[in-house]
Amino acid sequence: MNLKQAGSGSEVDERLAALLTNANAVRAITAAVEGTIGPKGLDTMLVDRFGEVIITNDGVTILDKMDVNHPAAKMLINIAKAQQAEVGDGTTTATIMAGGLVSEGVSQVMRGVPVARVIEGVKFGISCAVEELKKRGHQVQDIDDPMLEKIAMIAGREHHDIAELVVAAARLVGLEKLCEPNFKLSDIITAEEGAENEVFLGVIVDKERVSKEMPLEVIEAKLLLVDDALEPEEIEDEALSTEAGFKRYIEIKDEFKANLQKIIDLGVQVVLVDRGVHEAAEELLTDAGIMVIQRVSMKDMRRVAEHSGARVIKRTGLKKDLADLERYLGFAEKVYEDEKLEQVRIVGGKGKPMATILVGAATEEVVGERERIAKDAASSVQAAAKGGYVPGGGSVEIAIARAVEKSRDGAKGMAAYGVDCVANALKRPLAQIVENAGFNPLEKVERVVAAQVSGGVDSLGVDCDSGETADLLAMGVVDPVPVKLHAIKAAGEVAVAILRIDTIIKKKEEGVAKTAGTADAAMPDF
Repeated sequence: MNLKQAGSGSEVDERLAALLTNANAVRAITAAVEGTIGPKGLDTMLVDRFGEVIITNDGVTILDKMDVNHPAAKMLINIAKAQQAEVGDGTTTATIMAGGLVSEGVSQVMRGVPVARVIEGVKFGISCAVEELKKRGHQVQDIDDPMLEKIAMIAGREHHDIAELVVAAARLVGLEKLCEPNFKLSDIITAEEGAENEVFLGVIVDKERVSKEMPLEVIEAKLLLVDDALEPEEIEDEALSTEAGFKRYIEIKDEFKANLQKIIDLGVQVVLVDRGVHEAAEELLTDAGIMVIQRVSMKDMRRVAEHSGARVIKRTGLKKDLADLERYLGFAEKVYEDEKLEQVRIVGGKGKPMATILVGAATEEVVGERERIAKDAASSVQAAAKGGYVPGGGSVEIAIARAVEKSRDGAKGMAAYGVDCVANALKRPLAQIVENAGFNPLEKVERVVAAQVSGGVDSLGVDCDSGETADLLAMGVVDPVPVKLHAIKAAGEVAVAILRIDTIIKKKEEGVAKTAGTADAAMPDF
Protein backbone atom coordinates (compact mmCIF):
# COMPACT_ATOMS: atom_id res chain seq x y z
CA MET A 1 0.00 0.00 0.00
CA ASN A 2 1.37 3.41 -0.92
CA LEU A 3 0.56 6.06 1.64
CA LYS A 4 1.00 9.67 0.53
CA GLN A 5 2.75 12.12 2.77
CA ALA A 6 0.36 14.82 3.85
CA GLY A 7 1.02 18.12 5.49
CA SER A 8 3.82 19.27 3.21
CA GLY A 9 3.49 22.46 1.21
CA SER A 10 2.90 26.08 2.02
CA GLU A 11 -0.84 25.66 2.57
CA VAL A 12 -0.31 23.53 5.68
CA ASP A 13 1.23 24.73 8.91
CA GLU A 14 4.64 23.05 9.11
CA ARG A 15 4.05 22.35 12.79
CA LEU A 16 1.21 19.99 11.88
CA ALA A 17 2.97 18.18 9.06
CA ALA A 18 3.94 15.10 11.11
CA LEU A 19 0.49 14.87 12.70
CA LEU A 20 -1.32 15.04 9.37
CA THR A 21 1.08 12.60 7.75
CA ASN A 22 0.47 10.06 10.50
CA ALA A 23 -3.28 10.68 10.52
CA ASN A 24 -3.48 9.95 6.78
CA ALA A 25 -1.51 6.74 7.24
CA VAL A 26 -3.80 5.59 10.05
CA ARG A 27 -6.85 6.47 7.99
CA ALA A 28 -5.57 4.33 5.11
CA ILE A 29 -5.12 1.34 7.42
CA THR A 30 -8.54 1.80 8.98
CA ALA A 31 -10.15 1.98 5.53
CA ALA A 32 -8.62 -1.39 4.64
CA VAL A 33 -10.54 -3.27 7.38
CA GLU A 34 -13.64 -1.23 8.22
CA GLY A 35 -15.67 -2.80 5.41
CA THR A 36 -15.34 -6.23 7.03
CA ILE A 37 -16.99 -5.53 10.40
CA GLY A 38 -20.44 -6.75 11.35
CA PRO A 39 -22.74 -9.50 10.05
CA LYS A 40 -22.96 -7.81 6.63
CA GLY A 41 -19.25 -7.09 6.35
CA LEU A 42 -17.58 -8.09 3.10
CA ASP A 43 -14.33 -9.90 2.34
CA THR A 44 -10.97 -8.53 1.27
CA MET A 45 -8.81 -10.12 -1.40
CA LEU A 46 -5.07 -10.02 -0.79
CA VAL A 47 -2.84 -10.75 -3.78
CA ASP A 48 0.94 -11.05 -3.80
CA ARG A 49 3.29 -10.56 -6.74
CA PHE A 50 3.21 -14.28 -7.49
CA GLY A 51 -0.57 -14.27 -7.82
CA GLU A 52 -1.23 -16.11 -4.56
CA VAL A 53 -4.63 -15.08 -3.22
CA ILE A 54 -6.09 -14.87 0.29
CA ILE A 55 -9.77 -14.01 0.64
CA THR A 56 -10.74 -13.10 4.19
CA ASN A 57 -12.58 -10.64 6.41
CA ASP A 58 -10.36 -11.38 9.38
CA GLY A 59 -8.95 -8.00 10.41
CA VAL A 60 -5.58 -9.11 11.73
CA THR A 61 -4.93 -11.29 8.68
CA ILE A 62 -5.60 -8.34 6.36
CA LEU A 63 -3.35 -6.06 8.38
CA ASP A 64 -0.59 -8.63 8.71
CA LYS A 65 -0.48 -9.35 4.98
CA MET A 66 -0.72 -5.74 3.78
CA ASP A 67 2.31 -4.15 2.14
CA VAL A 68 2.84 -1.18 4.47
CA ASN A 69 5.89 1.04 4.85
CA HIS A 70 4.65 3.98 6.89
CA PRO A 71 5.82 3.91 10.55
CA ALA A 72 2.54 5.18 11.99
CA ALA A 73 0.63 2.60 9.98
CA LYS A 74 2.92 -0.10 11.34
CA MET A 75 2.18 1.10 14.88
CA LEU A 76 -1.52 0.56 14.29
CA ILE A 77 -0.90 -2.88 12.80
CA ASN A 78 1.25 -3.86 15.79
CA ILE A 79 -1.57 -2.89 18.15
CA ALA A 80 -3.93 -5.16 16.19
CA LYS A 81 -1.43 -8.01 16.42
CA ALA A 82 -1.15 -7.44 20.18
CA GLN A 83 -4.94 -7.60 20.44
CA GLN A 84 -4.90 -10.91 18.55
CA ALA A 85 -2.14 -12.35 20.73
CA GLU A 86 -3.80 -11.28 23.97
CA VAL A 87 -7.46 -12.15 23.40
CA GLY A 88 -7.59 -13.63 19.89
CA ASP A 89 -10.36 -11.42 18.48
CA GLY A 90 -11.57 -7.82 18.21
CA THR A 91 -8.73 -6.54 16.01
CA THR A 92 -11.05 -4.78 13.57
CA THR A 93 -12.89 -3.01 16.39
CA ALA A 94 -9.59 -1.92 17.95
CA THR A 95 -8.34 -0.62 14.60
CA ILE A 96 -11.53 1.30 13.82
CA MET A 97 -11.60 2.94 17.26
CA ALA A 98 -7.91 3.82 17.07
CA GLY A 99 -8.42 5.35 13.66
CA GLY A 100 -11.40 7.26 15.00
CA LEU A 101 -9.44 8.58 17.97
CA VAL A 102 -6.57 9.82 15.79
CA SER A 103 -8.97 11.41 13.30
CA GLU A 104 -10.97 13.14 16.04
CA GLY A 105 -7.77 14.24 17.76
CA VAL A 106 -6.42 15.83 14.59
CA SER A 107 -9.73 17.64 14.07
CA GLN A 108 -9.49 19.15 17.55
CA VAL A 109 -5.88 20.20 17.02
CA MET A 110 -6.83 21.84 13.71
CA ARG A 111 -9.46 23.80 15.64
CA GLY A 112 -6.73 25.16 17.87
CA VAL A 113 -6.83 22.79 20.86
CA PRO A 114 -3.26 22.09 22.07
CA VAL A 115 -2.13 18.53 21.42
CA ALA A 116 -1.19 18.09 25.07
CA ARG A 117 -4.74 18.91 26.15
CA VAL A 118 -6.21 16.51 23.58
CA ILE A 119 -3.95 13.71 24.84
CA GLU A 120 -4.89 14.49 28.44
CA GLY A 121 -8.57 14.28 27.57
CA VAL A 122 -8.15 11.06 25.57
CA LYS A 123 -6.47 9.37 28.53
CA PHE A 124 -9.22 10.58 30.86
CA GLY A 125 -11.93 9.40 28.47
CA ILE A 126 -10.36 5.98 27.91
CA SER A 127 -10.06 5.45 31.67
CA CYS A 128 -13.72 6.32 32.07
CA ALA A 129 -14.70 4.02 29.17
CA VAL A 130 -12.84 1.09 30.70
CA GLU A 131 -14.56 1.52 34.05
CA GLU A 132 -17.98 1.85 32.43
CA LEU A 133 -17.44 -1.30 30.38
CA LYS A 134 -16.50 -3.31 33.47
CA LYS A 135 -19.76 -2.27 35.13
CA ARG A 136 -21.82 -3.66 32.26
CA GLY A 137 -20.36 -7.16 32.12
CA HIS A 138 -22.49 -10.29 32.59
CA GLN A 139 -20.74 -13.39 33.92
CA VAL A 140 -20.96 -16.82 32.32
CA GLN A 141 -22.82 -18.99 34.81
CA ASP A 142 -21.37 -22.36 33.83
CA ILE A 143 -20.00 -24.27 30.86
CA ASP A 144 -23.56 -24.97 29.65
CA ASP A 145 -24.49 -21.27 29.58
CA PRO A 146 -26.36 -20.78 26.25
CA MET A 147 -24.61 -17.42 25.79
CA LEU A 148 -21.41 -19.28 24.90
CA GLU A 149 -23.17 -20.61 21.82
CA LYS A 150 -24.26 -17.09 20.89
CA ILE A 151 -20.72 -15.79 21.33
CA ALA A 152 -19.32 -18.58 19.18
CA MET A 153 -21.85 -17.76 16.47
CA ILE A 154 -21.03 -14.04 16.44
CA ALA A 155 -17.25 -14.48 16.51
CA GLY A 156 -17.56 -17.41 14.09
CA ARG A 157 -19.29 -15.15 11.53
CA GLU A 158 -22.50 -17.17 11.79
CA HIS A 159 -20.93 -20.46 10.70
CA HIS A 160 -23.21 -22.82 12.65
CA ASP A 161 -21.01 -25.87 12.19
CA ILE A 162 -17.89 -24.12 13.48
CA ALA A 163 -19.74 -22.60 16.44
CA GLU A 164 -21.07 -26.03 17.42
CA LEU A 165 -17.57 -27.53 17.24
CA VAL A 166 -16.07 -24.81 19.42
CA VAL A 167 -18.76 -24.99 22.10
CA ALA A 168 -18.59 -28.79 22.17
CA ALA A 169 -14.82 -28.59 22.69
CA ALA A 170 -15.22 -25.98 25.42
CA ARG A 171 -17.60 -28.29 27.27
CA LEU A 172 -15.20 -31.20 26.91
CA VAL A 173 -12.29 -29.34 28.49
CA GLY A 174 -14.45 -27.64 31.12
CA LEU A 175 -14.67 -24.14 32.62
CA GLU A 176 -11.70 -24.65 34.93
CA LYS A 177 -9.40 -25.50 32.01
CA LEU A 178 -10.68 -22.55 29.97
CA CYS A 179 -9.74 -20.20 32.80
CA GLU A 180 -6.15 -21.44 33.04
CA PRO A 181 -3.80 -18.58 32.04
CA ASN A 182 -1.55 -20.70 29.82
CA PHE A 183 -4.28 -22.62 28.00
CA LYS A 184 -5.63 -21.37 24.67
CA LEU A 185 -8.69 -23.06 23.23
CA SER A 186 -7.71 -21.77 19.78
CA ASP A 187 -4.52 -23.86 19.91
CA ILE A 188 -6.50 -27.11 19.70
CA ILE A 189 -7.94 -26.23 16.30
CA THR A 190 -6.74 -27.65 13.02
CA ALA A 191 -8.33 -27.45 9.57
CA GLU A 192 -7.87 -30.03 6.84
CA GLU A 193 -9.04 -30.25 3.27
CA GLY A 194 -11.40 -33.18 2.83
CA ALA A 195 -11.85 -33.78 6.57
CA GLU A 196 -15.16 -34.11 8.36
CA ASN A 197 -16.01 -31.68 11.17
CA GLU A 198 -15.15 -33.38 14.42
CA VAL A 199 -14.46 -32.80 18.10
CA PHE A 200 -12.83 -35.54 20.14
CA LEU A 201 -10.87 -36.08 23.33
CA GLY A 202 -7.39 -36.53 22.05
CA VAL A 203 -4.50 -34.95 20.20
CA ILE A 204 -3.63 -34.73 16.52
CA VAL A 205 0.00 -34.87 15.43
CA ASP A 206 0.24 -33.63 11.87
CA LYS A 207 2.82 -36.26 10.87
CA GLU A 208 2.92 -39.78 9.46
CA ARG A 209 4.67 -42.93 10.66
CA VAL A 210 8.36 -43.08 9.80
CA SER A 211 7.75 -46.33 7.92
CA LYS A 212 4.64 -47.83 6.37
CA GLU A 213 5.81 -51.17 7.80
CA MET A 214 5.09 -49.89 11.29
CA PRO A 215 1.66 -50.56 12.87
CA LEU A 216 -1.16 -48.41 11.55
CA GLU A 217 -3.04 -48.65 14.84
CA VAL A 218 -2.09 -49.43 18.43
CA ILE A 219 -4.57 -50.22 21.21
CA GLU A 220 -3.74 -49.61 24.91
CA ALA A 221 -0.46 -47.99 23.91
CA LYS A 222 2.56 -47.07 25.99
CA LEU A 223 4.13 -43.85 24.69
CA LEU A 224 7.70 -42.57 24.92
CA LEU A 225 8.40 -38.93 24.02
CA VAL A 226 11.98 -38.04 23.09
CA ASP A 227 12.84 -34.34 22.93
CA ASP A 228 15.90 -35.03 20.82
CA ALA A 229 17.12 -37.02 17.83
CA LEU A 230 16.85 -40.78 18.10
CA GLU A 231 20.38 -41.20 16.82
CA PRO A 232 23.75 -42.20 18.29
CA GLU A 233 26.10 -39.46 19.41
CA GLU A 234 28.30 -38.10 16.64
CA ILE A 235 32.08 -38.44 16.56
CA GLU A 236 34.19 -36.16 14.41
CA ASP A 237 36.04 -37.72 11.50
CA GLU A 238 39.42 -36.77 12.97
CA ALA A 239 38.64 -38.66 16.17
CA LEU A 240 37.65 -41.76 14.20
CA SER A 241 41.12 -41.93 12.70
CA THR A 242 42.59 -42.67 16.12
CA GLU A 243 42.41 -45.97 17.98
CA ALA A 244 40.76 -44.35 20.99
CA GLY A 245 38.25 -42.57 18.77
CA PHE A 246 37.32 -45.75 16.92
CA LYS A 247 36.93 -47.57 20.20
CA ARG A 248 34.62 -44.81 21.43
CA TYR A 249 32.64 -45.09 18.17
CA ILE A 250 32.04 -48.80 18.80
CA GLU A 251 30.99 -48.07 22.39
CA ILE A 252 28.50 -45.42 21.24
CA LYS A 253 26.96 -47.78 18.68
CA ASP A 254 26.60 -50.53 21.27
CA GLU A 255 25.17 -48.10 23.82
CA PHE A 256 22.65 -46.81 21.26
CA LYS A 257 21.49 -50.34 20.45
CA ALA A 258 21.20 -51.08 24.16
CA ASN A 259 19.03 -47.99 24.63
CA LEU A 260 16.79 -49.04 21.76
CA GLN A 261 16.48 -52.48 23.32
CA LYS A 262 15.33 -50.82 26.56
CA ILE A 263 12.48 -49.18 24.64
CA ILE A 264 11.47 -52.61 23.33
CA ASP A 265 11.83 -54.28 26.73
CA LEU A 266 9.61 -51.63 28.34
CA GLY A 267 6.79 -52.62 26.00
CA VAL A 268 6.68 -49.18 24.39
CA GLN A 269 4.43 -49.22 21.33
CA VAL A 270 4.57 -45.57 20.21
CA VAL A 271 7.63 -43.28 20.12
CA LEU A 272 7.43 -39.57 19.30
CA VAL A 273 10.73 -37.90 18.42
CA ASP A 274 11.44 -34.18 18.23
CA ARG A 275 14.08 -34.57 15.49
CA GLY A 276 15.26 -37.29 13.13
CA VAL A 277 15.42 -41.08 13.56
CA HIS A 278 18.55 -43.07 12.64
CA GLU A 279 18.03 -45.80 10.05
CA ALA A 280 19.26 -48.43 12.50
CA ALA A 281 16.66 -47.29 15.03
CA GLU A 282 13.96 -47.28 12.36
CA GLU A 283 14.80 -50.86 11.36
CA LEU A 284 15.00 -52.22 14.90
CA LEU A 285 11.81 -50.53 16.12
CA THR A 286 9.90 -51.48 12.97
CA ASP A 287 10.84 -55.12 13.52
CA ALA A 288 9.60 -54.78 17.10
CA GLY A 289 6.20 -53.52 15.88
CA ILE A 290 6.63 -50.03 17.33
CA MET A 291 5.06 -46.94 15.72
CA VAL A 292 7.58 -44.10 15.45
CA ILE A 293 6.74 -40.49 14.51
CA GLN A 294 9.64 -38.11 13.89
CA ARG A 295 10.07 -34.32 13.74
CA VAL A 296 7.12 -33.67 16.04
CA SER A 297 6.82 -29.99 17.00
CA MET A 298 7.36 -29.11 20.65
CA LYS A 299 3.84 -27.69 20.76
CA ASP A 300 2.40 -31.08 19.76
CA MET A 301 4.88 -32.91 21.98
CA ARG A 302 3.71 -30.97 25.02
CA ARG A 303 0.05 -31.59 24.22
CA VAL A 304 0.65 -35.33 23.80
CA ALA A 305 2.63 -35.38 27.06
CA GLU A 306 -0.17 -33.61 28.93
CA HIS A 307 -2.86 -35.84 27.46
CA SER A 308 -1.02 -39.15 27.88
CA GLY A 309 0.65 -38.37 31.19
CA ALA A 310 4.11 -38.89 29.68
CA ARG A 311 7.23 -36.97 30.64
CA VAL A 312 9.43 -35.78 27.79
CA ILE A 313 12.94 -37.24 27.93
CA LYS A 314 16.26 -36.31 26.29
CA ARG A 315 18.31 -38.83 24.29
CA THR A 316 20.84 -39.09 27.12
CA GLY A 317 17.97 -40.00 29.47
CA LEU A 318 17.65 -43.33 27.68
CA LYS A 319 20.75 -44.43 29.61
CA LYS A 320 18.61 -44.70 32.75
CA ASP A 321 17.64 -48.14 34.00
CA LEU A 322 14.27 -49.65 33.12
CA ALA A 323 12.61 -48.75 36.41
CA ASP A 324 13.48 -45.06 35.98
CA LEU A 325 12.47 -45.01 32.32
CA GLU A 326 9.10 -46.53 33.20
CA ARG A 327 8.17 -43.31 34.99
CA TYR A 328 8.56 -41.33 31.75
CA LEU A 329 6.00 -43.33 29.81
CA GLY A 330 2.50 -42.17 28.91
CA PHE A 331 -0.60 -44.19 28.09
CA ALA A 332 -3.42 -43.86 25.56
CA GLU A 333 -6.39 -46.06 24.71
CA LYS A 334 -5.68 -45.77 21.01
CA VAL A 335 -3.05 -44.34 18.67
CA TYR A 336 -3.63 -44.56 14.95
CA GLU A 337 -2.73 -42.93 11.67
CA ASP A 338 -5.37 -41.42 9.43
CA GLU A 339 -3.79 -42.19 6.08
CA LYS A 340 -6.18 -39.96 4.16
CA LEU A 341 -5.38 -36.87 6.22
CA GLU A 342 -1.76 -37.92 6.81
CA GLN A 343 -1.88 -37.41 10.57
CA VAL A 344 -1.61 -39.47 13.74
CA ARG A 345 -4.23 -39.32 16.50
CA ILE A 346 -3.67 -40.07 20.17
CA VAL A 347 -7.01 -40.56 21.95
CA GLY A 348 -8.11 -41.64 25.40
CA GLY A 349 -4.97 -40.48 27.18
CA LYS A 350 -4.50 -41.25 30.86
CA GLY A 351 -3.35 -37.71 31.65
CA LYS A 352 -5.42 -34.52 31.44
CA PRO A 353 -8.41 -34.35 29.06
CA MET A 354 -7.36 -32.68 25.82
CA ALA A 355 -9.92 -31.86 23.16
CA THR A 356 -9.16 -31.36 19.49
CA ILE A 357 -11.30 -29.50 17.00
CA LEU A 358 -10.96 -30.70 13.42
CA VAL A 359 -12.54 -28.28 10.95
CA GLY A 360 -13.27 -29.68 7.53
CA ALA A 361 -12.95 -27.69 4.31
CA ALA A 362 -14.04 -28.60 0.81
CA THR A 363 -11.07 -27.07 -1.01
CA GLU A 364 -7.54 -25.96 -0.26
CA GLU A 365 -8.49 -22.31 -0.84
CA VAL A 366 -10.90 -22.18 2.11
CA VAL A 367 -8.88 -24.20 4.63
CA GLY A 368 -7.07 -21.16 6.00
CA GLU A 369 -10.18 -19.02 6.31
CA ARG A 370 -12.15 -21.80 8.04
CA GLU A 371 -9.33 -22.20 10.53
CA ARG A 372 -9.17 -18.43 11.19
CA ILE A 373 -12.92 -18.33 11.78
CA ALA A 374 -12.73 -21.25 14.21
CA LYS A 375 -9.83 -19.69 16.11
CA ASP A 376 -11.73 -16.40 16.47
CA ALA A 377 -14.77 -18.26 17.79
CA ALA A 378 -12.67 -20.30 20.21
CA SER A 379 -10.83 -17.22 21.48
CA SER A 380 -14.09 -15.36 22.08
CA VAL A 381 -15.70 -18.28 23.89
CA GLN A 382 -12.69 -18.61 26.17
CA ALA A 383 -12.54 -14.85 26.78
CA ALA A 384 -16.22 -14.81 27.75
CA ALA A 385 -15.72 -17.77 30.07
CA LYS A 386 -12.93 -15.84 31.80
CA GLY A 387 -14.30 -12.31 31.85
CA GLY A 388 -17.99 -12.34 30.96
CA TYR A 389 -19.85 -10.74 28.08
CA VAL A 390 -21.61 -7.50 27.06
CA PRO A 391 -24.15 -6.60 24.36
CA GLY A 392 -22.46 -6.58 20.96
CA GLY A 393 -23.13 -4.97 17.60
CA GLY A 394 -21.65 -1.65 18.77
CA SER A 395 -24.45 -1.12 21.29
CA VAL A 396 -22.32 -1.24 24.43
CA GLU A 397 -19.89 1.26 22.90
CA ILE A 398 -22.82 3.68 22.43
CA ALA A 399 -23.81 3.27 26.08
CA ILE A 400 -20.23 3.85 27.16
CA ALA A 401 -19.93 6.88 24.86
CA ARG A 402 -22.94 8.41 26.62
CA ALA A 403 -21.28 7.85 29.99
CA VAL A 404 -18.02 9.35 28.72
CA GLU A 405 -19.89 12.43 27.50
CA LYS A 406 -21.39 12.85 30.98
CA SER A 407 -17.90 12.66 32.51
CA ARG A 408 -16.73 15.57 30.32
CA ASP A 409 -17.23 18.06 33.15
CA GLY A 410 -14.63 16.15 35.18
CA ALA A 411 -11.88 16.97 32.68
CA LYS A 412 -9.70 20.03 33.20
CA GLY A 413 -10.21 22.93 30.83
CA MET A 414 -9.54 22.16 27.16
CA ALA A 415 -8.90 18.48 27.98
CA ALA A 416 -12.68 18.17 27.62
CA TYR A 417 -12.16 18.25 23.84
CA GLY A 418 -10.03 15.11 24.16
CA VAL A 419 -12.89 13.45 26.04
CA ASP A 420 -15.12 14.30 23.06
CA CYS A 421 -12.66 12.41 20.85
CA VAL A 422 -13.17 9.25 22.90
CA ALA A 423 -16.97 9.57 22.89
CA ASN A 424 -17.05 10.04 19.12
CA ALA A 425 -14.58 7.20 18.49
CA LEU A 426 -16.74 4.84 20.57
CA LYS A 427 -19.61 5.47 18.15
CA ARG A 428 -17.52 4.41 15.15
CA PRO A 429 -18.04 0.61 15.43
CA LEU A 430 -21.85 0.88 15.33
CA ALA A 431 -21.69 3.46 12.55
CA GLN A 432 -19.51 1.17 10.44
CA ILE A 433 -21.59 -1.93 11.17
CA VAL A 434 -24.81 -0.27 9.99
CA GLU A 435 -23.09 1.31 6.99
CA ASN A 436 -21.84 -2.14 5.95
CA ALA A 437 -25.43 -3.36 6.30
CA GLY A 438 -26.62 -0.70 3.84
CA PHE A 439 -28.15 1.84 6.22
CA ASN A 440 -27.43 5.50 6.98
CA PRO A 441 -24.94 5.49 9.88
CA LEU A 442 -25.72 9.02 11.10
CA GLU A 443 -29.44 8.31 11.31
CA LYS A 444 -29.05 4.91 12.98
CA VAL A 445 -26.47 6.01 15.56
CA GLU A 446 -28.58 8.95 16.69
CA ARG A 447 -31.67 6.75 16.80
CA VAL A 448 -29.89 4.21 19.01
CA VAL A 449 -28.62 6.97 21.32
CA ALA A 450 -32.14 8.36 21.69
CA ALA A 451 -33.62 4.89 22.23
CA GLN A 452 -31.10 4.02 24.94
CA VAL A 453 -31.73 7.30 26.73
CA SER A 454 -35.53 7.12 26.56
CA GLY A 455 -35.75 3.42 27.32
CA GLY A 456 -32.95 3.23 29.86
CA VAL A 457 -31.65 0.09 28.13
CA ASP A 458 -27.95 0.01 27.29
CA SER A 459 -28.22 -3.06 25.05
CA LEU A 460 -30.25 -1.36 22.31
CA GLY A 461 -28.64 -1.39 18.88
CA VAL A 462 -29.54 -2.02 15.26
CA ASP A 463 -30.87 -5.23 13.75
CA CYS A 464 -28.76 -5.40 10.58
CA ASP A 465 -31.42 -7.41 8.75
CA SER A 466 -34.32 -4.99 9.25
CA GLY A 467 -32.51 -1.79 10.19
CA GLU A 468 -34.78 -1.42 13.20
CA THR A 469 -33.68 -0.64 16.75
CA ALA A 470 -33.57 -3.85 18.78
CA ASP A 471 -32.34 -5.25 22.09
CA LEU A 472 -29.18 -7.01 20.98
CA LEU A 473 -28.67 -8.76 24.31
CA ALA A 474 -32.10 -10.37 23.97
CA MET A 475 -31.22 -11.32 20.39
CA GLY A 476 -28.04 -13.03 21.60
CA VAL A 477 -25.70 -10.56 19.89
CA VAL A 478 -22.98 -10.44 22.54
CA ASP A 479 -19.21 -9.95 22.74
CA PRO A 480 -16.69 -10.98 25.44
CA VAL A 481 -15.73 -8.32 27.97
CA PRO A 482 -11.95 -8.98 27.67
CA VAL A 483 -12.11 -8.45 23.89
CA LYS A 484 -13.84 -5.09 24.29
CA LEU A 485 -11.61 -4.02 27.17
CA HIS A 486 -8.43 -4.75 25.30
CA ALA A 487 -9.73 -3.07 22.14
CA ILE A 488 -10.53 0.17 23.99
CA LYS A 489 -7.22 0.20 25.85
CA ALA A 490 -5.22 -0.63 22.71
CA ALA A 491 -7.00 2.03 20.66
CA GLY A 492 -6.26 4.62 23.34
CA GLU A 493 -2.60 3.66 23.60
CA VAL A 494 -1.86 3.81 19.89
CA ALA A 495 -3.84 7.03 19.42
CA VAL A 496 -1.95 8.77 22.21
CA ALA A 497 1.37 7.50 20.86
CA ILE A 498 0.62 8.82 17.36
CA LEU A 499 -0.76 12.16 18.57
CA ARG A 500 2.40 12.71 20.63
CA ILE A 501 4.66 12.57 17.55
CA ASP A 502 5.68 16.14 16.73
CA THR A 503 8.54 15.58 14.32
CA ILE A 504 9.57 12.81 11.96
CA ILE A 505 13.28 12.40 11.28
CA LYS A 506 14.86 9.87 9.01
CA LYS A 507 17.41 7.72 10.83
CA LYS A 508 20.81 7.22 9.33
CA GLU A 509 21.71 3.64 8.55
CA GLU A 510 23.77 2.04 11.30
CA GLY A 511 27.28 1.11 10.24
CA VAL A 512 27.19 3.24 7.08
CA ALA A 513 29.90 5.87 7.04
CA LYS A 514 28.90 9.45 6.27
CA THR A 515 29.98 10.88 2.98
CA ALA A 516 30.99 14.47 2.46
CA GLY A 517 28.01 16.80 2.19
CA THR A 518 25.51 14.40 3.82
CA ALA A 519 22.99 16.19 6.03
CA ASP A 520 22.82 15.22 9.69
CA ALA A 521 19.06 14.76 9.56
CA ALA A 522 16.33 14.79 6.99
CA MET A 523 12.62 14.31 6.79
CA PRO A 524 11.67 10.81 5.61
CA ASP A 525 10.53 10.21 2.07
CA PHE A 526 7.41 8.07 2.64
